[in-house]
Amino acid sequence: MQTKKIINDGNKAVDEMLDGVLAAHPKHLKRVEGSPRSVVAVDGPRPGKVGIVVGGGSGHEPTFLGFVGKGLADGCAVGNVFASPPPDPILECAKAVDGGAGVLFQYGNYAGDVMNFDMAAEMAAMDDIEVRTVLTTDDVATKDKAKRRGVAGNFFTFKAGGAAADMMKSLDEVERIVRKANDQTFSMGVALAPCSLPQTRTPNFELGPDEMEIGMGIHGEPGVTRGKLKSADEIVDDMVDRIFAEMAPSRGERVAVLVNSLGSTPLMELYIMNRRVRQRLDDLGLETHATWVGNYCTSLEMAGASITLHRMDGELQEMLDRPCDCAMFRAG
Repeated sequence: MQTKKIINDGNKAVDEMLDGVLAAHPKHLKRVEGSPRSVVAVDGPRPGKVGIVVGGGSGHEPTFLGFVGKGLADGCAVGNVFASPPPDPILECAKAVDGGAGVLFQYGNYAGDVMNFDMAAEMAAMDDIEVRTVLTTDDVATKDKAKRRGVAGNFFTFKAGGAAADMMKSLDEVERIVRKANDQTFSMGVALAPCSLPQTRTPNFELGPDEMEIGMGIHGEPGVTRGKLKSADEIVDDMVDRIFAEMAPSRGERVAVLVNSLGSTPLMELYIMNRRVRQRLDDLGLETHATWVGNYCTSLEMAGASITLHRMDGELQEMLDRPCDCAMFRAG
């Protein structure tokens, strides 16, 4: 049985979405001429500033497209649903945001993205654009850090990179700060029900009516444990325990929190989860500097959520607190 979606043609869904996004946010976003899948900030790129290019597959909105604007990313290359953008739109973004100080690529750690962004970086070098890359690797469900996926932690790593670049720091410094932010960002997700791609409208994985899966990826990649659906507090405890095991926090440390819907999980449930997250942080003596709750890195209409903790020192707090203004996200 096919799922219900408000679309016209599944094969045109991404481009029609982009048309709608650009129509809604003309003060923030514009297309690169001749490259319809390359989107840049109206107010962001400028001479002498490191350019920040993000990107990845569609279906995760507002990641990646929504984080383009002043004080965050300068450009975004848009891929098909759950698929990396090809090298050409990435390269066009790099050209469009290059202010002469180099360009930093930021994206999640997925094989297709790595291959295509690396190809774009090689092509940019032929145009005398220096490109560095920092992968987001926040998903603690994967034990091997080299293979760790980038999920909702993009929120914090993109914020750090955008802020550092907006402060006119050098490419070396922007790269260092983003790597530092990534090292201090930890996420864990839970899935309750699958999503379906616009082209197929069939579920991309199966879960029983009373099952959940801890650690499932944002494309339906296998998690770490599957079992009976538990209460909100029990689910949060399982997720937070796994984050703490990796993070090893100490009393008195400052953290920022992101409780993120994977698509169809409503705010009521997210705030119930956040209630328990705050209890756990308070019990451990951690200071919660800021909290975001809502849709920040989704998986189409997947039912489920993720929790991200971002440990901060003074420098990372300065990056997080610096104002930004994007189509779907503002701070400061």
